[in-house]
Amino acid sequence: MRKFLVFLLILVIGVVIAADRLGVRFAEDEIGRQVAAQYNLERQPDVKIHGFPFLTQALGGEYDRIDVAIGDWTEKGVTVGDVTVEMRGLTAPLGDVISGSTAGIVARTASASAVIPYEVIEKRAPKEVKDIRPKGDDLQVDLSGAVLGFPLSGTAVVSVKPTGKGIAITPVSVGSGAGQIPLALVQRQLTWTVPVADLPIGSRITGIRPTPEGLRVTATADNVRLDNLKNA
Repeated sequence: MRKFLVFLLILVIGVVIAADRLGVRFAEDEIGRQVAAQYNLERQPDVKIHGFPFLTQALGGEYDRIDVAIGDWTEKGVTVGDVTVEMRGLTAPLGDVISGSTAGIVARTASASAVIPYEVIEKRAPKEVKDIRPKGDDLQVDLSGAVLGFPLSGTAVVSVKPTGKGIAITPVSVGSGAGQIPLALVQRQLTWTVPVADLPIGSRITGIRPTPEGLRVTATADNVRLDNLKNA
């Protein structure tokens, strides 16, 4: 009898775990579908619900953390990559998730990140800028051409700063090849903006970090409503 009870207990636990995993997969797929519909995404994003057991979170309508991997994202004709959103303290009533409604889905905090490839940045740059690569917290560019009749060659260090219109890129120093040109003149002629100001959580970009692949940009927001994202 004892062996039978142990076997029965193990069986019950196995069934509960299986039901839990099936439930989390359904919820992940449904949230991914809703996000794809909100943003008219060509590919449904990958969703990961953290925490165990899932069923306890689902019945309570509150989730510790949900990650959404969107992939490519286009804003104002500029496509950025590796877009991810991390939502914490998510309130999502089970009935809303099952019915496909986003009205009651709210995240206490949300953060998003993406990579702006250097080729995208260079495409928006003045023609005198030939190459872009990371240099600490700034970028280094190769210069070739002329500015108001002054020959221009060598390198320059440019800063990157988030603004309401996008990522502003401004020369902060020039190498010996452009040493005869006043820095103020170089800044006036060779400053440009990449028009990516917001990320999918509807918040302005506040952090920028150069990486080998491009500029890693981040944004955070509080009390994010999923049904308002499409209007952000």
